[in-house]
Amino acid sequence: MSKRASSKHKIDRRLGENLWGRPKSPVNKREYGPGQHGQRRKGKVSDYGTQLRAKQKLKGYYGNISEKQFRKIYAEATRRKGDSSESLIGLLESRLDAVVYRAKFAPTPFAARQFISHGHIKVNGRRVNIASYSVKVGDLIEVKESSKQLAILIEATQLSERDVPDYIEVDHNKMTARFARAPGLADVPYPVQMEPNLVVEFYSR
Repeated sequence: MSKRASSKHKIDRRLGENLWGRPKSPVNKREYGPGQHGQRRKGKVSDYGTQLRAKQKLKGYYGNISEKQFRKIYAEATRRKGDSSESLIGLLESRLDAVVYRAKFAPTPFAARQFISHGHIKVNGRRVNIASYSVKVGDLIEVKESSKQLAILIEATQLSERDVPDYIEVDHNKMTARFARAPGLADVPYPVQMEPNLVVEFYSR
């Protein structure tokens, strides 16, 4: 479904981590970065570099969303009461493409985005084709009836490499999912360590 396999592999290799925990990640074989300078010894990273890397990891994980969109999400997180880094994670996880991915209706965030844009997903009975659509607590997400037998969907639901987190209630027989609650950092099953506090520091410099 996703046309960006090479792109997501580049993200993995550039960051030197298996960002989505997938068995086919090239990082599993080559831990160094891409290109002719990929194996150069890395020097000490500055505070700015550490914060930038944290931002790149988080952006990349959610399908490499644009800087404009990511900054908008950050701005909303800082407007909310409480811990901005926790709000940032909650907002990212409430994106429709993230919920579709978490519900195992798609194998990757990239595929989830494409699945939505092709009109296969409904929210509370209405078709939604915007991947960045913000899902609210209690919303019902379902696969369109005519799309329930798609091979990519059936294969994704059977993936053993990840489980559905408890803040999403899924029925794979009916191909429905309910967003039960907005999660915090500790609730999200990231395969690698995410540091949203460094992202907040990056933007607040």
